[in-house]
Amino acid sequence: MFRGRYEHTIDAKGRTSLPARYRDVLSSIGERRIILTSALDPCLVAYTAPEWNAFEERLAKLPQFDRAVQKLKRIYVSGAVECDVDDSGRILVPPTLRDHAALKKDVLWAGSGKYAELWDVQAWKANFETTDDERGQIASRLAELGL
Repeated sequence: MFRGRYEHTIDAKGRTSLPARYRDVLSSIGERRIILTSALDPCLVAYTAPEWNAFEERLAKLPQFDRAVQKLKRIYVSGAVECDVDDSGRILVPPTLRDHAALKKDVLWAGSGKYAELWDVQAWKANFETTDDERGQIASRLAELGL
């Protein structure tokens, strides 16, 4: 499980460190790579290979002509890239994905359970802020979902 927030930098070549705790997650399942893809938000999403495969299997069972399913495949699946973790614990984020998330220098990894998100720090701050009304709407929706 990916948990916690970790600030790092990304260099001009697109290399950034994967947080040590996230590397531990990979190590526990014998992996040295993540699947990185564009998200619906202006960020990237990182999965372990088994979680990504499970996601693709669920997606394959959905109606292929549903517009939302098609759009998700175009955003999520077509943008997916396998990123190897090097011996220094870094990954190379391809230019197209860096552009999607507007990653410049300061980045933030945010754990989300089965996956992690990679944000530009300033974009994270802008998206993380919520109003009292938004919090109320979120609380209502979570109650509807049984949380």
